[in-house]
Amino acid sequence: MDIDELAALVRTIPDFPKPGILFRDITTLLADAQGLSALVSGLAAIARPLDADIVVGIEARGFVLGAALAHALGLGFVPIRKPGKLPGKTVGIDYVLEYGTDRLELHEGQIGQGTRVLLVDDLIATGGTALAAAQLLREQGATLLLALFAIDLPDLGGRAALEADGVATAALLEFPGN
Repeated sequence: MDIDELAALVRTIPDFPKPGILFRDITTLLADAQGLSALVSGLAAIARPLDADIVVGIEARGFVLGAALAHALGLGFVPIRKPGKLPGKTVGIDYVLEYGTDRLELHEGQIGQGTRVLLVDDLIATGGTALAAAQLLREQGATLLLALFAIDLPDLGGRAALEADGVATAALLEFPGN
């Protein structure tokens, strides 16, 4: 399956979650067996040469892709979650969103000093959440090899913001607009 066929499996929903937004919904791609396989294979081809120690996925669709990618690479998987979702001791980071603040957390001690991390999410838009996740991982002493996304919305500048912060990025698909 080529990139155009993969892109065709992504559903665009206008005016969600608010007017003027073109929401890129990967659930239609995930539901297609060949599409999911091609997506994970494409992400694995990008990630494999990096020789990561672990895959870290950002809530929530980053869990789906991150776990599948970790399996394909023969690695473990660590979730970065919203507050109050992980049992036991956590470490976290607060960050600013366009209309407020949020927080991300992971289990304390799960990412050790020098752990070579591949950060995964389904989509990069403005980059706020991915930047916060990258900072949280750095604070744990991780070496962030790459932030990898199924979809980039380049007009929103998220990848550029990550790269300006010293985070290498890659995405399999790109869609114009917001």
